[in-house]
Amino acid sequence: MSRVDAALRDLRSLDALAARDTPLARVDARALTVTTLAFIVTVVSFDRYAVAALLPLALYPVALAALGDVPAAALLRKLAVAAPFAVMVGLFNPLLDRAPMAIGSVDIAAGWVSFTSILVRFALTVSAALLLVAGTGMNGLAAALRRLGMPRVFTAQLTFLFRYAFVLGGEATRMATARQLRGNGRPMRLAEAGPMLGHLLLRAFARAERIHQAMRARGFDGEVRLLGGRRWQARDTLFVAGWCVWFALVRTVDVPQWLGWLMTGAT
Repeated sequence: MSRVDAALRDLRSLDALAARDTPLARVDARALTVTTLAFIVTVVSFDRYAVAALLPLALYPVALAALGDVPAAALLRKLAVAAPFAVMVGLFNPLLDRAPMAIGSVDIAAGWVSFTSILVRFALTVSAALLLVAGTGMNGLAAALRRLGMPRVFTAQLTFLFRYAFVLGGEATRMATARQLRGNGRPMRLAEAGPMLGHLLLRAFARAERIHQAMRARGFDGEVRLLGGRRWQARDTLFVAGWCVWFALVRTVDVPQWLGWLMTGAT
């Protein structure tokens, strides 16, 4: 199976998790969306050198994974796919920020601390976003955003992007398979990649035109009507309020430092 096939399979399997009857799936999609947005805002609001202070926030994705019965291996595999982007963002921090910083009794360059902070933030925010999809599904997420007042153009684009990523990915897979068969397994040269990408772009335009004509013929008026009209319940309010209180507590109190002080004082 090609890398494109594997990535699409992982993406579809993540969306399929929302169809199961789990405690996470029974939470209103709006409550889960609002709480996840609050979580992401809290994570990015920390100082760039914060590392230990961020760790208590890991309770949120861990709890979502447990409530949604999301396999840890599948989640880690998806994080590994996106991890190179986070590494590239902070790769030069140790070289550009060489100011000394004391970590216990050891002095290290501050750039290493900020680089570690970037990786921790990446793991927390991306895992929370993935678990949001696993809890609501893409259609449920789009419906929740629409009910929260998001413009319908945005939710329609989000729905189409997810749906036709598989169409475009399938087209790319067929082209890659055809090239491998005609090349007898020979690796692709750089001179071949440009024409193939251009041909894929032309195919995408042609497919988009046919899809647009089919949608117009069926009376599409720009509104994607999605199911997801679950009523807001008291448990959804408790879910949002409880987690937001935890986020506020972690943001205002250095929990690891407080625990260390408590343990030191107890001894």
